Amino acid sequence: MTTAAAAQRVVEVTHPLVQHKLGLLRDEETPTQSFRQLVNELTLLLTYEATKVLATEEVEISTPLERTTVQRISGKKVAVCPILRAGIGMLDGVLSLIPGARVGFIGLYRNEETLEPVEYFVKLPGDIDQRDVILLDPMLATGRSTGYATQLVKEAGAESVRLIALIAAPEGIEHMQAAHPDVSIVVAGVDRQLNEKGFILPGLGDAGDRLFGTK
Repeated sequence: MTTAAAAQRVVEVTHPLVQHKLGLLRDEETPTQSFRQLVNELTLLLTYEATKVLATEEVEISTPLERTTVQRISGKKVAVCPILRAGIGMLDGVLSLIPGARVGFIGLYRNEETLEPVEYFVKLPGDIDQRDVILLDPMLATGRSTGYATQLVKEAGAESVRLIALIAAPEGIEHMQAAHPDVSIVVAGVDRQLNEKGFILPGLGDAGDRLFGTK
């Protein structure tokens, strides 16, 4: 895939509602309860964008008045895989729109010295090879953890993979495009850069700590 084609797979959602909620999310004064609600709402809005490419088919039904033809999603079903721990805060936002999705969990943490991902738990749907996969990761920073998670679902048989993130650094996008150019990325904001510790600037802090009230 060409560089231009890979770039087209990154969508920064600039809708006013998305940008308003992202601004509230960044504010260090936003309390934990509000932060969780904003993550849920943002994920719902981003899911709307991420799923607009799902194929539909015509189905004939009866309304209370007459027979008519409607559109329904066709083809493969969806699997949603949050990357733990912070990705779990995005799960309800997706399931509110796709309640029938199967859910998998990928537990990774980042070695703070090497910045490399360390796997500690993986549980994926048994039929993931027959599903469109949506990965959830609030922060696409270096891209190493997300890239590792993407490789795990591909090794399990997934052929269609999308990523929903709240914010991304250019370095993380570059890493994903190099390692997995077929993966579409939907994000609320692309930030300036990473700092020396691998945190996104201006960012929103540690998403997991802010979601769960930990330090």
